[in-house]
Amino acid sequence: MKTTNENNTATFIHLSSLSQYFFPLGSFIFPLLIWNTKKHESEFIDYNGKQVLNFQLSFFLYSLILVMIAIPMIIFSVFNNITFSSLINEQEFILNQFKYENNMGSIIFVILMLLIFIGLKVAEFFLIILASVKASKGEYYKYPLTISFIK
Repeated sequence: MKTTNENNTATFIHLSSLSQYFFPLGSFIFPLLIWNTKKHESEFIDYNGKQVLNFQLSFFLYSLILVMIAIPMIIFSVFNNITFSSLINEQEFILNQFKYENNMGSIIFVILMLLIFIGLKVAEFFLIILASVKASKGEYYKYPLTISFIK
């Protein structure tokens, strides 16, 4: 039987991951701090803390993979068909002959990666809210698409 205090703590662990919108790495730091201080009090709190951290680490990994794919594509599309002319007097570089039609595939791919990233962030927000509601009711919730880093 879970107490109201355990439910509230588990809910707060989930909601603390929303601090990422105010503090860099807040989605890891605050849930980790709360979970580490309270995990010995209850199996329910321990379970929810692990779920939050695994979810945040998984989504960080997914975002990192998207960035690692998108950045080389951006660099490739920018430097693919560009010739550089340098002005000797002013020592500036001027980009000549950049053609959007030659890079349309790369540009569309980068836009698609950006849309996937935005979709991940929206899904992350709503899944955190759903998990916190489930935790407040005393229900066990497992986030989808989560890799179990912490067991």
